[in-house]
Amino acid sequence: MSYAIISVGGKQYRVSAGERLLVDRLALEDGATFNPTVLLVGGDGGTRLAPAGDVVTAKVVTQAKGPKIRIGKYKQRTGYKRHTGFRASLTQIEIESIGASKAAAKPAATKAPVKDEAPVEPTAALPDGYADLTVAQIKESAGTWDAAGRRAALEHEQAHGKRKGAIAAIEAAIASEEE
Repeated sequence: MSYAIISVGGKQYRVSAGERLLVDRLALEDGATFNPTVLLVGGDGGTRLAPAGDVVTAKVVTQAKGPKIRIGKYKQRTGYKRHTGFRASLTQIEIESIGASKAAAKPAATKAPVKDEAPVEPTAALPDGYADLTVAQIKESAGTWDAAGRRAALEHEQAHGKRKGAIAAIEAAIASEEE
């Protein structure tokens, strides 16, 4: 029987195929399939640490709430009483398969670019060193970039980074340019 140790939401779990487990809430829809980080694969002939070619496929079964935890505080002879509670937001996942990744799939048929349109490389217009900038540095320097650089940075953040502060700073720089 093969097993794997995976990392989901910053925690590690020992799983085998067909197993269901509750993990911290994942931002995925019910029925979605994903591949968690594989730390170790074992069983069936040895153990491999941090395997490059092995993939664990997991499916989101449902979003759920954990048990209610009641917390009470009390100090004697002072009249101090406090009560609160907590329910963890969880996701139930099912491990579909553990094994080597499939052979390189055939590339999907893609449309040939129209000859009138040249393919635009979105990272070409990004300001120099953009990938290394923090949100604070983006706020400071967004006003000095040209319009193409601001648009490219905004598209990059919306597609990849999704840092709210950076998106807001770039949008503010674009709005001040339009005024």
